[in-house]
Amino acid sequence: MRRPRRVSFRAGALELVADAHGDPSAPPVLLLHGGGQTRGAWGGTAAALAERGFHAVALDLRGHGESAWAPDGDYTVDAFAADVRAVAADLGGPPALIGASLGGLAVLIAEGEAATPGASAVVLVDITPRVQPEGVGRIVTFMTSHPDGFATLEEAAEAVAAYVPHRPRPKDTAGLKKNLRLDPDGRYRWHWDPRLMTGEQRINARRDPERLDRAARGLRVPTLLVRGRMSDVVAEEDARHFLALVPHARYVDVSDAGHMVAGDRNDPFTGAVVEFLTRGAG
Repeated sequence: MRRPRRVSFRAGALELVADAHGDPSAPPVLLLHGGGQTRGAWGGTAAALAERGFHAVALDLRGHGESAWAPDGDYTVDAFAADVRAVAADLGGPPALIGASLGGLAVLIAEGEAATPGASAVVLVDITPRVQPEGVGRIVTFMTSHPDGFATLEEAAEAVAAYVPHRPRPKDTAGLKKNLRLDPDGRYRWHWDPRLMTGEQRINARRDPERLDRAARGLRVPTLLVRGRMSDVVAEEDARHFLALVPHARYVDVSDAGHMVAGDRNDPFTGAVVEFLTRGAG
């Protein structure tokens, strides 16, 4: 398996960093992670897409990973959607857009509110216009529960294990380094701008389900919704609501997976996405 290429894009004044897999002249796929994650969340899926003949680009969203932090603290869905449009326009053709959670909301707004389609297909991963407040609250609690960071990687691993108790705990905590930064005070903190959750323009402010419903109705390209069957964020009723708004959408429910579907069950998730993009979205 070839190592990905580190590439960067401009979105307004911001530099956004990505891993690119596969032939740059192949049909593009843009992968957008969830809040608090990094482009590393897509490693297995992006590599599999490249092997199937796609140019897969996994992006660090603004304020995450190696991408720039917004100097004005703008982490609204509109800012993320504008970034999606800017990067998509720089990929040499309409990309398939794959977005999980926050990345999916950005995709929904970017494509659903576009005057003309800018994507070749859309894949939303465990995100819909209507979600379960308790599940969203659990995410917010996790992301805001350690403002002072962690003294060791082991402490961070314990926090993650408590958040996703259904997932086997890795024996080696070194893999967590890609999601953490070691600050000058010697403590590890998550690799994202704290203003994502605390600023006036934070990601969970002013959620507008009616606007998201309208954006869903505006999707005109082939669409796939992937839900984790154990998800506490997207209930079956939320998925059905979305499918009523987007009658042409396909739906996959991944067993033994929670909200972070790709991390919980990467092989069946990737298989569903590859099949959709190579057959269903053609």
